[in-house]
Amino acid sequence: MTHAPVRAALGSTLAALALTSCSLTGGSSGPTATEESATGDTSGNTGGTVVLATHESFHLPKKLVRAFEAETGYTLEVRAAGDAGTLATKLSLTADNPIADAAFGIDNTFASRPLGEGAFAEVTPSVTPPEEYALADGGDRLVPIDSASVCVNVDTAWFDEAGIKPPETLDDLTDPAYADLLVTPGASTSSPGMAFFLATVAEHGDDWPSYWTDLLANGAKVVDGWEDAYYGDFTAGSKNGTRPIVVSYDSSPAFTVSGGRSTTAALLDTCFRQVEYAGVLAGADNPDGAEALVDWLLSDEVQSALPESMYVFPVMPDAAIPADWAKFAPQPTDPYEVSPEDIAANREKWLTEWTDVVSR
Repeated sequence: MTHAPVRAALGSTLAALALTSCSLTGGSSGPTATEESATGDTSGNTGGTVVLATHESFHLPKKLVRAFEAETGYTLEVRAAGDAGTLATKLSLTADNPIADAAFGIDNTFASRPLGEGAFAEVTPSVTPPEEYALADGGDRLVPIDSASVCVNVDTAWFDEAGIKPPETLDDLTDPAYADLLVTPGASTSSPGMAFFLATVAEHGDDWPSYWTDLLANGAKVVDGWEDAYYGDFTAGSKNGTRPIVVSYDSSPAFTVSGGRSTTAALLDTCFRQVEYAGVLAGADNPDGAEALVDWLLSDEVQSALPESMYVFPVMPDAAIPADWAKFAPQPTDPYEVSPEDIAANREKWLTEWTDVVSR
């Protein structure tokens, strides 16, 4: 997911994107040690340390961390635990002996397992995020913080030059007009690849194997990760790329702007939305600090910092969005969704079947 301030080079920005988005696959390292605590607690809290377990993509400006510490009296300690999947597994396995006070970075594709293991306690944030991001089962324990959508992206400059109309839908990708033009990261090796796979499940239900058979017969290429796809094969990401269609993010076009226009576009009818959540861990040593931390993540200051810090969209409607995002990275209005419960019940079976289809 992803996007942020203008970097010195587009390539480095998109590299950060690859490693974030809804851990999305894990990436640019955030703080891993206790931040220096500011002084001057005016909150009335007793202080102490609040420990946050998160994925490796977590990063917020130090000035915001220091402001949180000054306002609450708590010292924030951040413990990175791998990508979102690894984090979910660790929280699930340690539900009876939590590794932190709060957790951030569990998304809707992984939420059901730690919830089912009882890893999270009930929490009532001081502000309520829009209902559209809430989990149907577990919304009293996991609070939405940010979102990003995995979408098919096209190199519009390539299509303009070729005189070919770009695809618009998932089904278009099986049209012979787009033979050998798509590259996607794999569902078993990549979070964006898994999200794209889930979009095809949402669209085709139990017939998704037939869709993937047709997709592969039309020359779709499957690679290990997002970076392999975007920088290796995508024409807008690599001078040596030969494929003008790639699975990426809804915010990616904000980073291919040239001459006042983006040279790529996200196909908004192909998107699968990922939402990241935060929560208080059951049995936390510092539950009050954990609740204060969740509230902080929903604050205007943090929400407005998310795009430039973690390349994701804030969930709170009043948060600031970078101008390039507002202009070049519109979000889908009706993204595909698969319930966390269905994902949990079918993940292993789906991935086994998907691997079989892809390896034929």
